[in-house]
Amino acid sequence: MDLNALRVEREKWMTWKNIKPLREALDSLPDIDAALLLGDTVALQTDDAVDHEQIESVARMMMPWRKGPFDLFGLFIDTEWQSFMKYNLLRPHFNLTDKRVADIGCNNGYYLFRMQEDKPASLVGFDPSALYKTQFDFINRFAKTAIKYELLGVEHLPYYEEKFDTIFCLGVLYHRSDPVAMLKQLYKGLNSVGEVILDTFMIDGDEEMALCPKGSYSKIPNIYFVPTIPALKNWCLRAGFSDFEVLETSVTSAEEQRKTEWIEGQSLEDFLDPEDETKTVEGYSAPKRVYVRLTKKPKEK
Repeated sequence: MDLNALRVEREKWMTWKNIKPLREALDSLPDIDAALLLGDTVALQTDDAVDHEQIESVARMMMPWRKGPFDLFGLFIDTEWQSFMKYNLLRPHFNLTDKRVADIGCNNGYYLFRMQEDKPASLVGFDPSALYKTQFDFINRFAKTAIKYELLGVEHLPYYEEKFDTIFCLGVLYHRSDPVAMLKQLYKGLNSVGEVILDTFMIDGDEEMALCPKGSYSKIPNIYFVPTIPALKNWCLRAGFSDFEVLETSVTSAEEQRKTEWIEGQSLEDFLDPEDETKTVEGYSAPKRVYVRLTKKPKEK
């Protein structure tokens, strides 16, 4: 696969009629000498003069903002997801110092910005979304990090020029109609020794089975399989991973995902049964997530 040719083709996405005005607004912003502060809120601060109305105007052009939150020179972007809750839950389970790290489905790069705390050797985000890359470029215009953002997906990992020590894949697996094939792609993206930090929807149960939603799950149409933990483990072992470690499980709450002025459309409260919040509007169990570490080790000769 010629990834460079693919990159050239996908760069043309920036000229789409819904993206081009965002890129032009981004290019019109002045250079600002900013400090990047890493915490639950990823913040930019400066002693320079800032046109706050222009910053807010550009930020609102880029709605919806899903992952965050961010504070841009005093402008608080209250994103749909309180992403620090997931990050803080996972934080005790990884150390990225001097490692080559990828984030698959990285959205606007919130987690990538946070991962700089560990001083990894490299950080690469993968997400085939022109909007999310534009949001990332907006933040990084001032943050000036060395994070690399690729308009590529998990299917490109086996052909990527770099192999990784740690790959994060958070909230992607259930969007794939062939989850074992995707897990194999993650496996091939690792060095001979490496780990994947994975999070996906789950259902309770001790049997090796999965929910296959008829039309949608929690109003999301492209959810194909929601496994029990034993079924997920089998998928991962079939993909070649040697170890499967459950780190945490959690029920998605209205504190973590909710409607704000920075998104368009609905959020979690609209996806659940108004009479029973333990069920989705379709009658399935409400979203619950499992977080696991998958380990790749050299195969024994």
